[in-house]
Amino acid sequence: MPLGDLCVLKVLTCLTTEHDLRLVVVAGLICFAACFTAFRLYSRLRGAKGLVRGAWLLLTGLVAGSGVWATHFVAMVAYAPGLKTGYSPTGTLLSLMISVMFMAGGFAVASAQRSRTNDVAGGLVLGMGVAAMHYTGMSAFVTQGVVQWEQATVAVSVLLGVSGAVGALAIAGRARSLVKQLAGGGVMTLGVCALHFVGMGSITIAPDPSIVVPDQLLSGAMLTLAVGSITTMIILGGLGAVTIESSTSRSALDRIRRLANAAYEGIVVVQDGRINDANAAFCELAGAELETLVGATFSTMLTLDGVAAARDGVRREGVLQPVDGGRPIPVEVFQRLMDDGARTETSGLTVLAIRDLRERRSAEEKIRYLAEHDGLTGLPNRNSLQARLAAALDRVEASGESLSLICIDLDHFKEANDLHGHLAGDALLVETARRLQELVTAPSFAARLGGDEFIVVQVAAGDQPAAAAELAGRMLESLSTPAAYEGQELAMGASLGVSLFPDDGRTAEALLANADMALYRAKESGRGAYRFFKREMDETIRERRTLARELRQAIQDEELVVYYQPLAKAADGEVCGFEALVRWKHPVRGMVPPLEFIPVAEENGLIAQLGEWVLRRACADAATWDRPLRIAVNLSPLQLNQPNLPTLVHEVLMATGLSPKRLELEITESALFKDYQRALDNLRRLKALGVRIAMDDFGTGFSSLSTLQSFPFDKIKIDKSFVENIHRHDRATVIVRAVLGLGRSLEIPCVAEGVETQEQIDFLRGEDCAELQGYAIGRPSPIDALSAWTLASEAAARPAVGKAQDAA
Repeated sequence: MPLGDLCVLKVLTCLTTEHDLRLVVVAGLICFAACFTAFRLYSRLRGAKGLVRGAWLLLTGLVAGSGVWATHFVAMVAYAPGLKTGYSPTGTLLSLMISVMFMAGGFAVASAQRSRTNDVAGGLVLGMGVAAMHYTGMSAFVTQGVVQWEQATVAVSVLLGVSGAVGALAIAGRARSLVKQLAGGGVMTLGVCALHFVGMGSITIAPDPSIVVPDQLLSGAMLTLAVGSITTMIILGGLGAVTIESSTSRSALDRIRRLANAAYEGIVVVQDGRINDANAAFCELAGAELETLVGATFSTMLTLDGVAAARDGVRREGVLQPVDGGRPIPVEVFQRLMDDGARTETSGLTVLAIRDLRERRSAEEKIRYLAEHDGLTGLPNRNSLQARLAAALDRVEASGESLSLICIDLDHFKEANDLHGHLAGDALLVETARRLQELVTAPSFAARLGGDEFIVVQVAAGDQPAAAAELAGRMLESLSTPAAYEGQELAMGASLGVSLFPDDGRTAEALLANADMALYRAKESGRGAYRFFKREMDETIRERRTLARELRQAIQDEELVVYYQPLAKAADGEVCGFEALVRWKHPVRGMVPPLEFIPVAEENGLIAQLGEWVLRRACADAATWDRPLRIAVNLSPLQLNQPNLPTLVHEVLMATGLSPKRLELEITESALFKDYQRALDNLRRLKALGVRIAMDDFGTGFSSLSTLQSFPFDKIKIDKSFVENIHRHDRATVIVRAVLGLGRSLEIPCVAEGVETQEQIDFLRGEDCAELQGYAIGRPSPIDALSAWTLASEAAARPAVGKAQDAA
């Protein structure tokens, strides 16, 4: 018979004939209970740190070591060689210590790192520990005979024990499930039992009556009682610790789950790429119940640059695909590796917080839309025009298409605002945007620059300027139709300026600037028309810019002068005051007409500075006159609506010493309507200072009668367009007579402007007009030509109308 078969036969014979099988079963049960409990404890040990780890390691080593040791000695008690036996207390305790130390060491090595190498190394230590405990325990075995060892069988026993320990760790070392821990305990039990019984089969006892077994040795019964009691208490203690800890973990996890379900964000726990748990918010996002989600592959639901490769604690964005096939959901993902100590249920898991970004994306889209579009009309605004225009230029460069840029300015927008209020103006802008959008199709587009200015960028396949002219014509036709507003019709109209790519510019800035020049020329020509940019327009604009720069310098250098035109009483021709009129005596250009530089001042924001200079100069000059004649100064619309106007006038009066009742401020009706309430507030405050307020150009505004009703004016000035047509046009004569009658009824003196003939003087005197102004009274003159009226002598103070004309 082969040697191997003889060894197997010997082991089986030893087990069946020399052992009490009942105690063998008990030993096996003790070993299984100890190994299973050890693996349960070990699962807590792997996630623990610091003192907690040390405590779990000590308990694991104690349970495993004492269990294996108890298995050995219970099995030894079951061994009945037919001779008297006993056990040395020293060797018995030494074998227990070796067992506990090796078990603790093996589990410490295996748990040091999460790798198969550590599992194998830890299994080797455990297996060698079982072997060391067994053969140390055998050295404590005393019997009446000589024990002989078969070395080959001993080696086989050690190999079986080590293999069982390595295999057990491979199965249950990183397991979290109860099934695998039971399987690992079973494999470990088989290894321990194999080592023990093969090792027992390797000995042969030769009886020797001369050998005495001392009575003080531990007997089998005593050993069984002691081993069984101690081991049972240790195993039960270990199981109790595991049970209490598991219950605590479950309670904690239940609390965490309740908190997670109350969270707004979705929370999902992923293990080995599969969903382990999730809160209610995530289930709602995923469109499925928790039972459906558990076990599902997470990567099929979330499109992300590798969840496993993502760094812990880094927020990333992705797309979540609901299980129910709904629309993909943009999400923000924040992940953490769960490593909270000793809990099997949480150790090593990846927890991901999933935030639904739909609302935020929607809000971002709205913010982006508002940043790039006009809030009133919905058209692209100035901010996005540059980008859109640049894209259109790139397109036509590549495709060979043509591009034109059309600047649009509404002709009747201010009238709508003044007559019907800002809501009517807004309605006009919205209607304009709607009509423009009807006229253009992508890739062409319309945009609003602000106020009543619009831009249309035309991308066309046709030749230019024909395509641009055709579109501009349709735009003028469309924008000339009145718009309906609250049962009324609002007049509409527009002026257009056109620039062409590449003839008029290759950049957005050049095209916009040149189209704006063309628009200015269209407005100059009478509005309601379109003009193409021409090179000579550039020269005109450049000239106006030069004029603006020189005007700014002229104000600083006081190149401007004030001329004064007299006002006389209609009844006797007595001069009662003067109107201050600004003149510009340019060192090179000579006298620049006001019709040239006043619009330039308005366009370049100089009108307020210019108006303040005239006010200070006129008040200072009037304060030097002998006679207390009134001085009239025109206020621009911008000045009238400045909050500090009353303060400025008061400061000028105090600085010059001019009496407030001698200052007369003239305003036009159109100036009132820019900011009606603020203008009225300023007028009331000026009136409170004692300053007189006159309505200039009466009859040319939009609501003269309502203006007279809203404020107690001190004087009405009839516009010269009516005065100069007296006796030429019957309607003009009737209008002047009606205004004078209105003034008498309201007890407001009237002044006729533009009086140039004796016939006009006679008519106005006959209609009881209070004052006259015009070339028939006197032309505007510098201050040094006013002595005929400003000196205190009686003769100079009352010149006849004819004398006044001669003096002028």
